[in-house]
Amino acid sequence: MFITFREWFTLNRPLVFFVYGQVFFVLGLAIILQSRQRSRLRLAHSLPWLAGFGLLHGLNEWGDFFIPIQAQYLNTVIINLLNIAQLILLAASFSCLLQFGVELLRPWPQGWRWVSFGPTVLFLIWLIGPFWIGLLTVSTSAQWQAEANALARYLLCIPGGFLAGYGLHRQVKDQIRTLGLSTIERPLNVAAGALAAYGVLGGLVVPRAPIFPATMLNVDTFTQLFILPPPVFRSLCGLILAVAIIRALEVFNLETERLIHHMEEDLIISMERGRMARDLHDGALQQVYAAGLLAQSLYKRANDSLREGLEQLIITINNSVTQLRTFLKNSQSVIEHIGLETALERILEDTRRVLPIETHWKIGQELHLAPDQTNHLLAFTREALSNSIRHADTDHLEVTLECVDNHLRLTIRDFGHGLPENPEPGYGLHNMRDRARLLDGTLSFESAIGNGTTVILDMPIERKP
Repeated sequence: MFITFREWFTLNRPLVFFVYGQVFFVLGLAIILQSRQRSRLRLAHSLPWLAGFGLLHGLNEWGDFFIPIQAQYLNTVIINLLNIAQLILLAASFSCLLQFGVELLRPWPQGWRWVSFGPTVLFLIWLIGPFWIGLLTVSTSAQWQAEANALARYLLCIPGGFLAGYGLHRQVKDQIRTLGLSTIERPLNVAAGALAAYGVLGGLVVPRAPIFPATMLNVDTFTQLFILPPPVFRSLCGLILAVAIIRALEVFNLETERLIHHMEEDLIISMERGRMARDLHDGALQQVYAAGLLAQSLYKRANDSLREGLEQLIITINNSVTQLRTFLKNSQSVIEHIGLETALERILEDTRRVLPIETHWKIGQELHLAPDQTNHLLAFTREALSNSIRHADTDHLEVTLECVDNHLRLTIRDFGHGLPENPEPGYGLHNMRDRARLLDGTLSFESAIGNGTTVILDMPIERKP
């Protein structure tokens, strides 16, 4: 039975390498399609290196599938060039894996910052030594390929697998666990284990070569001991890694949902502050002011014995009016002396952690609107951005602010799937229309299925010198 099982894998060796390469290529492609560089997590900034490892390693393993087939039709020179390219892809993929681990462990202490360049240095050492010098000095092409392959695995794959696994484990401990995301924590720990296992299977089990320990632990001795060839176990590690990483990428969606939640909370707080300010201005402040007028009227008609007390009452009421007005001024906005462009940039900065935003400012000198106008305009912008992130399924946004003929036009465009033919207006749309009305402006939408949505707010303004 064992002989038959082994023979099956020997006969289907090209199929094994094809599946092996496909697993890692899918891993790299999935990371590229789902990762987000604007996330606050260190993992997001490191994942492109893991994607590079997956894509390059997949191409390298596909070489074991396609090169033997092409050898039947191409001359020896071209086949040798393909073998050289395959070796470079192998070492480059391991260098990306090692760089992934290095990036996960940033920031390094002051005296250890050179570690960031370690993967590149090791790759160059391999390229100059085992690859180039070996090509000139080793007697046969097969021996050169075996030695260069083995040394690439010893020099780059072993430290890369272990460092990447440890780095993922540190990410779980330092960032993911503090967010309370247990559903993400488990897949990342599994991925860390798969990377460490791959460091062993991909780094220690090498082609037979006349160097230690390749003379004792190599592909042949491993297959004799475990029946199945190493690519089967490596494919299993790659499959576990791919599934775990794809599952863990959900962390970016959760991060986006939390950002939207915070934006909505800020919007609600801003609206509540505005309502309270209006209520105080129209209610309590007017009543206190009326009480002051009444006290002054009584003061004029009172006798000398009452005037001293009424005078103190008038002073107290005037102080109360002053304090209320100061409170209203501060509660309306602390940005009345900040330009509109600067205020908008503060909101856009938070959104840029989720989506790239292209901005176009066409307003000449920076505008300084009244505090209530600025508040309404910023709240409108938050709502529009929040709607685009949640519903548009877009990959970037475009925000334009322009002033023409004493009219200010704010345009927020996404490049998503567009609005349905008969959209049901929700709370967000009602809120945007209310803000537009309070600004004496007009709100319009331009949308087509598959071509995104453009929100346009046009409002009259008075320019201040």
